[in-house]
Amino acid sequence: MTKNVPCEIRPATVTITDRQVLLNRLQAIGKTHKTHIICFDADKMAGRRHVLAALRHALRSREAGTMISNSFEMEALLFAAGSRQCSIASSFGFHEGENRLWVCCCPESPQVWQDLFGVLKFVAGDWTNRTPEQVAQLRELFGITDEELEAAGPDRLDDLILERTSLLEVNR
Repeated sequence: MTKNVPCEIRPATVTITDRQVLLNRLQAIGKTHKTHIICFDADKMAGRRHVLAALRHALRSREAGTMISNSFEMEALLFAAGSRQCSIASSFGFHEGENRLWVCCCPESPQVWQDLFGVLKFVAGDWTNRTPEQVAQLRELFGITDEELEAAGPDRLDDLILERTSLLEVNR
């Protein structure tokens, strides 16, 4: 369990030629182990804290019976994106081509990781080093202006993104 979230999170990479094939495989593995497997595009996430916040909000939404999507996986992606639009949220998952991912197993299931090793390449590290291009992409994705970042402080980008994630719960 990670910070009061009954999920395990690991960084991974994968090259995808067909999204649907991977999605079907992940769903089958999840069903076999009675767990949910959620993959977040690491390049669109403000680190592990962002992943945890999205999972925490999705869990709270599921427990309260207030989910706005048909699946826990999509609910987590909606919170990650800070949007009610599934088309926007789905872009926070994996895509065709090279992917750097945060892979989550909710609830934790040690056996699921063995099956996932045949599908994804798990890596050391935590995707915290960002290029200036990645920072610019995050700012654009979440609509963070120069003025806002200046007022909060340049080291507070992640906090501003987490605020956007939390606002989805308020703006339902």
